Amino acid sequence: MAGTATPAGPGHGGVPAAGPRPGHAGLRVSNQDRERVVEHVQAAYAEGRLDKLEFDDRLERAMTARVHGDLVPIMNELYGTHPARSVSYPPVMGQVPASYGHHGHHGRLGGRGETGGERLGAMASHLLPLVGLPVIGPAVMMLTAGRTSPYVRAHSVEALNFQLTMLAATIVLAITFIGFVLTPLLWIGGVVLSVVGAVAAAGDGDFRYPLTLRLVK
Repeated sequence: MAGTATPAGPGHGGVPAAGPRPGHAGLRVSNQDRERVVEHVQAAYAEGRLDKLEFDDRLERAMTARVHGDLVPIMNELYGTHPARSVSYPPVMGQVPASYGHHGHHGRLGGRGETGGERLGAMASHLLPLVGLPVIGPAVMMLTAGRTSPYVRAHSVEALNFQLTMLAATIVLAITFIGFVLTPLLWIGGVVLSVVGAVAAAGDGDFRYPLTLRLVK
């Protein structure tokens, strides 16, 4: 998942920030933010600065981070606390803080083009329910390939939440008279949306299912 170039950091032409400005630590992070920190963790492991246990721990924390305050300690563990360049925080598309590094990658999820394997994994998250694995399929992708790829994780989590919503709706409709009419229509719509999600995943794109309860983060 990581490119051959090493992310910017101390010794690599950049200086990590000591942390977000007061009040920003509680702001939600994007997949792009997580991806940048994941690249730093992978670079540190490749350079021998982290052992396997330390790598797995920091990778898991970066992949499951919900706010900027979750990501900053990881960067501080890798580089220590140093004065940052004058940049806006949190980052916006096209303007990347030195604390997370950037190498001119472009894209949507993760801020770069995804690898073929990542696209296949993301597509599988949407398509596995169509072959009889409506909840297990996306869950397996999230817990396997999603552990090392924010792109696969984003799509698998979205697909999992949609399948859980479909399952709940089916159960509710099953106890109503009108459910016998609506349930087939519901699942036909689910099949169509799953295919649309797979197409979006194949094109390095984001996808959000409509009317979905997002229970899994």
